[in-house]
Amino acid sequence: MRQISALVTIPCVQLDLLFREEIPSRKRDDVLIVATRIVPVQYVRNRRAKHYILRLRDDGSVRLTVPAFGSKREALAFANTRLDWIEKQLNKPQRSDVPREWTDGTEILFRGSPTRLSVHPEGQGVRVALADLAFSIQSKTSCVRDATQRFLWELAREELARRTYELAEEQRLDVRRVTVRNQRARWGSCSANRTISLNWRLVMTPESVRDYVILHELMHLRQLNHSKRFWAHVEKVCPDYRAAEKWLKENAGLLR
Repeated sequence: MRQISALVTIPCVQLDLLFREEIPSRKRDDVLIVATRIVPVQYVRNRRAKHYILRLRDDGSVRLTVPAFGSKREALAFANTRLDWIEKQLNKPQRSDVPREWTDGTEILFRGSPTRLSVHPEGQGVRVALADLAFSIQSKTSCVRDATQRFLWELAREELARRTYELAEEQRLDVRRVTVRNQRARWGSCSANRTISLNWRLVMTPESVRDYVILHELMHLRQLNHSKRFWAHVEKVCPDYRAAEKWLKENAGLLR
């Protein structure tokens, strides 16, 4: 078994977003007018970003990533070209989230399928079962959700690393290291020193989606960007990658 570290030192290319330092806003009119709504705008500087990136936050505000060469004025102009998309997102019905507290019968995604947790007393603690897996919590007052997520993270450390090395061998690629982390805004990344970093929540996705994310990052070992040549590599090794991308977008709430 290869040793897995929990730290990535030089993330260069990533799947989804990783935001950096906040840019203090001095104007009170940093807003977008979307139909009849006034939508606040938050600016975030990311020196690694190659272009402007717009994200709608859970509170209904807009988060604009500004690259090193960019400005707030250009970022706002970019956002104004996306008003139709923002309006559609704001008008979407709110989805009910997984309960904050996980208890017996709580349903979560595991390997892409809704799976119920089984939580029962065991001595001074509780026994938690998920599909064909189970683990114990020593105290009945412990948070089941936190304990389950830690358990899945540890499971991911082994499974994701093993699968990454398998796929790398199939593609005749040399991976220096695989890390499994708790990213809040991306599924994976690949660094210039040939380190692949993956989000532990990939154990919650279908295997086809998990493999797509891994292959996506592995293809960055051939092309360290998101050029047409890169996507040609991705399509060659994962012809159905668009379906996986669609699943990731529809289930982006898993990252929160």
